[in-house]
Amino acid sequence: MQSAQEPGRPPGHPGSPTADEIRIVGLVPLLEPYFRGAMVSELMPEQLRTAMESEGLTPRHGAVLPQLLAADAPLTVGGIAARLQVSLPTASELVGGLARAGIVTRTPDETNRRRVLVSLVEEYRPLLESFVVRRGEPLLRALAGLPAEHREGFVAGLRAWVREVREVQG
Repeated sequence: MQSAQEPGRPPGHPGSPTADEIRIVGLVPLLEPYFRGAMVSELMPEQLRTAMESEGLTPRHGAVLPQLLAADAPLTVGGIAARLQVSLPTASELVGGLARAGIVTRTPDETNRRRVLVSLVEEYRPLLESFVVRRGEPLLRALAGLPAEHREGFVAGLRAWVREVREVQG
């Protein structure tokens, strides 16, 4: 007789968590202070920080910016909502705040007037690129210290984790 799958356990993984699993999961909260506001604010270029503070923008607003930076083309508000896994009204509010701060522009999509395209204001692109690299330095140093095959595995693991988190958030 098969036992029922424990909630939160991977398929085919019955029983209690192993000591290794507990140690691995225990590492995650150690990263949390790195994502707090004070740490982020200290590394942010002054012009970007001033623009964000002038409109009372939050880290949720800031989460939009790396998505725009990483995109090959302007994103739609719906695309931003999908990437951040937020509702369309929330994404619209985030983009609106960033537009009021002068960090992004919104333009109608010429191919579909119901859609709005969001782009970084070019003046902020180098500031944001510098900020993203500075924020990523600990990760990039950790990756640089690994052999190539371990780097590939680490990045594959991060991507898999993101996929799993997105599925849970649904």
